[in-house]
Amino acid sequence: MSIIENALKKASNQGLTEKNKSGDFVKKHEDLNVFDGNDSYNAAVEDDLIIPQDNQVVINWETLAAEGFIDHNDTKSQLAEEFRVIKRPLVNNIQGGEANGISRPNLILICSSLPGEGKTFISINLALSIANELDKSVLLIDADVERPTVSRQLGIKQSPGLIEYLENDKINFSDILLKTDLSNLNVIPAGKRHKYSTELLSSQRMYLFAEEVSRRYKDRVVIFDSPPLLVATQAQILAELVGQVVLVIAAEETPQNVVNESISKLANCDVVMTLLNKTKKEIDLYGYNYGYGKYGH
Repeated sequence: MSIIENALKKASNQGLTEKNKSGDFVKKHEDLNVFDGNDSYNAAVEDDLIIPQDNQVVINWETLAAEGFIDHNDTKSQLAEEFRVIKRPLVNNIQGGEANGISRPNLILICSSLPGEGKTFISINLALSIANELDKSVLLIDADVERPTVSRQLGIKQSPGLIEYLENDKINFSDILLKTDLSNLNVIPAGKRHKYSTELLSSQRMYLFAEEVSRRYKDRVVIFDSPPLLVATQAQILAELVGQVVLVIAAEETPQNVVNESISKLANCDVVMTLLNKTKKEIDLYGYNYGYGKYGH
């Protein structure tokens, strides 16, 4: 029995979930952020929510491009083309769905072994690239709760985020959702610093949150920007919730033994891909390798 299944069973015992006609556990309709287990959702789904003015973000695209991110106005740049190559295996896995043996394929974790390898750079650019797909939308979640960078890069001011949602069951999904001026891109910030952030990320509420966003929005790609694997246990916890993991490796910087240690921590994940970042020479597929289950397999 998976961690998600255990969490749902435990929630059922506590009266937080109920079974539908098919015998599947689903969350009770306590607020607007629920699904009813048969892909028939109530009218108040995310895209129909009235987002307060404070929860709407206008991205400074010129500043973002000047800092080396994908230029919103230059869709033919080399960087944009590279991320088209990078995203394609991920999108293909999502389209193949669970028929390919991948649980929650639309949940993607971006992590690195150590700080400074460029995982947030990859997370944001991947989110921007996938958001330009005609039939895909992206929810970018800053899950690096100790050193959140997504908000700073996108010019998001301090606001309730993932930590507040996990800590307080009075806070709803709509309270932490930020809608950007790129129509297919929404963001959830990390939120405040918390001394028990690891315990919150491993909580039942987090498991139910991951299950809900995966099942509720089939066309939604959820990207988690994670802490480094070898610095905090939080990344390994988050890796258990997602269907695909991208391990960012700094070219000519990260030692092989460090990469191997990170790979071992991801051994139980359905899909683990590696992305060679900061490379100064051309490599086939931009150094992007991928495999199922274990590195290179």
